Amino acid sequence: MSLEEFRSLLARHARPDWTTAIDGVLISKVDRADPPTPSMSGTVLAVIAQGAKRLALGDRVYEYGPGQYLIASVDLPVTGQFLQADPEQPALGFGLILEPSAVAELLLQAGPGDTPRTGAGAPSGIAVGDAPPALLDAVVRLLRLLDEPRDRAVLAPLVKREILWRLIAGEQSAAVRQLGLADSGLSHVSRAVRWIREHYAEPFRVEDVARLSGMSASAFYRNFQAVTAMSPIQFQKQIRLQEARLLLATHPGDVTGVGHRVGYDNPSQFSREYRRQFGAPPSQDAARLRGAARSPAGAMT
Repeated sequence: MSLEEFRSLLARHARPDWTTAIDGVLISKVDRADPPTPSMSGTVLAVIAQGAKRLALGDRVYEYGPGQYLIASVDLPVTGQFLQADPEQPALGFGLILEPSAVAELLLQAGPGDTPRTGAGAPSGIAVGDAPPALLDAVVRLLRLLDEPRDRAVLAPLVKREILWRLIAGEQSAAVRQLGLADSGLSHVSRAVRWIREHYAEPFRVEDVARLSGMSASAFYRNFQAVTAMSPIQFQKQIRLQEARLLLATHPGDVTGVGHRVGYDNPSQFSREYRRQFGAPPSQDAARLRGAARSPAGAMT
């Protein structure tokens, strides 16, 4: 399938906040290649129609361009950057929020042998692949419904189910399938990720979080590293620093207070780790953030 209609639909229906008239469907249109920006990935399918994007998760780097897709099956702290984007040829992308309940429903309906076999252990929380023609066709048909309000309410849920099935049966099946399995390694790690995000300012023992997740400490650590490309403590640090950056955008004069709120008792350690993460001391970065236009954070990888 030609990408031309895909690009045209995205360009015509793009909004500043990336939302659309179809629940769970996002459209990104970016006309400049900004420096790398940290955000949370969400659980999402992202397909690029024009331009290219680079995403870093821990020590892993993913790049995807026109006709390629990325799946994030866990809400992870990532750093993203569009590599090819300008006003004449903006980067254009489609996003679909992935709901575990919808994946689980399709898995229950699938017959034995209808889905690919997956290996043991938890898959990475992020995967990239080439979008097959059937997947691109379904995405375009979903976007066409933005021009057909009479048909949208009935047909959009059906096409979204088709897209999910194409993912479940496709090259990156492992990550998508485990999103819908209540007792999968990925679901256990997701439980731990959620707990750490909700208690990021508190110290914790890995053994305690492993127990909350229903895994032994060794299995938990191994699976957590496989999914997130980080240790649990490194993950907590990423969340703390991202939360600190958000707080500093509105409280730029209270660096010590912000550091304490996100769990740092030592101001010099906070400043040092913040600078290492974002390339500037907290006060300087806060001033830069206040002077820059901000795009929707975490809406779509």
